[in-house]
Amino acid sequence: MKALFRKGEAKLVGKLARTAGVRRAGGWFNGGAVPDVPRDGSVITAQDLDAYTAAMMWHGFFGPDSWYMNHKANGAYSKAAPNGGRLAMPVLFLHGAYDLTCETVHSRLAEPMRRDCADLSEVVVASGHWMAQEKPVEVNAALARWLAAKLPDYWKSL
Repeated sequence: MKALFRKGEAKLVGKLARTAGVRRAGGWFNGGAVPDVPRDGSVITAQDLDAYTAAMMWHGFFGPDSWYMNHKANGAYSKAAPNGGRLAMPVLFLHGAYDLTCETVHSRLAEPMRRDCADLSEVVVASGHWMAQEKPVEVNAALARWLAAKLPDYWKSL
């Protein structure tokens, strides 16, 4: 878990993510023993690390990875979605500027979302993949600004 929760780095933008070759290498760390790397305190607290580690020890990695291995069912669900899967309601997407795992700033990965969301707002956060942990103030500020702009009547009633 300590190896997984790492801060994004601007100097790595444009390079392959550490996760890109995991399958080809036979697993994380070439299928060998996991090195004991230091906890990245800028991304995860010791308490949160303990909670995530306990959950993974109990349940394993199958659950968190299952969505990524479920393309056939996700595709069928998408085809049956109302309005052809297009969303008319306001949608906010936060991009991680240094997210190499799911790079949406410079790649074409976000194009289907832009096509299928009629009222899409996009914000780039100077973070890696774990933006909510790495930049909680910036993430919450983006959410608050978006809610105030897109749902002003609801926002005032809170």
